[in-house]
Amino acid sequence: MGRRKVTIKQSAAFSIAQIAWFIESNGMVKTAEKFVDDVYDYLLRFENEIITYPFCRDEKRKLIGLKCKPYKRKFTIVILETDNEIIITEFIASKLIY
Repeated sequence: MGRRKVTIKQSAAFSIAQIAWFIESNGMVKTAEKFVDDVYDYLLRFENEIITYPFCRDEKRKLIGLKCKPYKRKFTIVILETDNEIIITEFIASKLIY
């Protein structure tokens, strides 16, 4: 059993930063910092477990071979999974996935 390398694409990091900026713009600076810390801690947990994730329900993402993992019911993490690496491609609101 081994560890997988977790790679976070720039688009996913940008989405996380946008959400944190929105939270911060509402006057909740500490909450925005906690949100970012929690998300990145959650993403880094993917390297410790060797489990397979289910394919996305969205047909376009499913045809490409992308897999989805929900995060706190409000967000979805879109993953490209290989044997030795997990690439986080998107971090989007769950209601935006059709």
